[in-house]
Amino acid sequence: MNRRYFFPIALGAWQSARRAVAASDKINIVLMGVRGRGRSLTKAFCDQPDVNVVHVCDVDRNVVDGAYKIIEDSGRKRPPLSADLRRCLDDKSVDAVVMGTPIHWHAPGTILACDAGKDVYVEKPVSHNIREGRLMVEAARRNKRIVQAGTQLPSLPAALAFQEYVQSGKLGRVLMAKAWNVQLRRNIGHKEDEPVPAGIDYDIWTGPLPKMPYNLNRFHGTVNWHWHYGTGDIGNDGVHQLDMARRALGVTLPTRVSGMGRKMYFDDDQQTPDTMNLTYEFGDKLISFEQRLWNPYGLEDCDNGVAVYGDKAVAQIGRFRGHNFGYRIVDDRGAVIGGQEHDGSSVDAPHARNFLDSIRSRKKPRVEIEEGHWATSLAHLGNIVARTGRVIQFDPKSESVMGDTEANRLVGREYRPHWSRPAGV
Repeated sequence: MNRRYFFPIALGAWQSARRAVAASDKINIVLMGVRGRGRSLTKAFCDQPDVNVVHVCDVDRNVVDGAYKIIEDSGRKRPPLSADLRRCLDDKSVDAVVMGTPIHWHAPGTILACDAGKDVYVEKPVSHNIREGRLMVEAARRNKRIVQAGTQLPSLPAALAFQEYVQSGKLGRVLMAKAWNVQLRRNIGHKEDEPVPAGIDYDIWTGPLPKMPYNLNRFHGTVNWHWHYGTGDIGNDGVHQLDMARRALGVTLPTRVSGMGRKMYFDDDQQTPDTMNLTYEFGDKLISFEQRLWNPYGLEDCDNGVAVYGDKAVAQIGRFRGHNFGYRIVDDRGAVIGGQEHDGSSVDAPHARNFLDSIRSRKKPRVEIEEGHWATSLAHLGNIVARTGRVIQFDPKSESVMGDTEANRLVGREYRPHWSRPAGV
């Protein structure tokens, strides 16, 4: 029987063969996508003593050496390499998949892994579009899986203290938070399509998306700046700030999103906005988001940050100039009256540790997939405003845009027939 036709039948068998992790056992993981953020996750998980890396899954043989060096330097054996996630999910000893792939694989990979009875750590943004995010939540619930979203800052003590301070009432009446992503990105230039380089399984890399020709400006580090595959920098980096603002205000999904987003500065192959100014409305609370990718001087003394405004004081969080990541409280006279910094250690390791502890306890992880979905949906809604140029009226219950068929089409996307295509899209 052809493997791709056997695959859906095998899901039921996988679900009945879930492996319980005893307290004394090591947790067996698959590292899926090991370049860029995936390499950072390789380090974070290899720093955990109760982890076995049993598979590396990557479609590009040219980029795996760095991850293998991290694995071997940690005293672990070199695990086998596969481009096909299904081969890794066939292994009944696997407990979890750690996903550092490009964004367009986040939802397909997570859903397949959940249906195979595996827990998942999925990098941010969790999805390419809102509909995919909801399917990921449903897959986690349906299979009773632990799924941790890779917005890692809430696992840091300073971020937890920031949220607690905001919600303590000490700021006074809080109506608004501002989130910003202000940093200097690079011009990626213009490149022509070319043949697929040796060592890359481009069909699996493409996954369920309609296939485009290979282009270096739509691959690896530049893939996120193209609408077909990515979400722009609001999804790549801004989602961290949107998540912290959302958590601090205690809100989930907005009812109205307005503003602008467009490419104003760069003359290159990027499609996604380098400049954005958005307002999210949540009843009596607002989140303002600002993005500028063409200057190095930041905002409110840090490049990427959040400020929560009360009528008595303001709480700010980010990496302030000359400091580690942390938060500070500024009173109505402009004086810093409190705060806390992170100790400078890895920001990824605490989030990885929380995920592993959740696998053992079966308790909710720090950023459970629905919270990841809410934060990522803010990025998606901002992109819909940018792409349509219109105010969006959003129904949080149906997760759809009301009264605008064109905008509502961007809640989902088109797919090609492929074994990784999620059911229900």
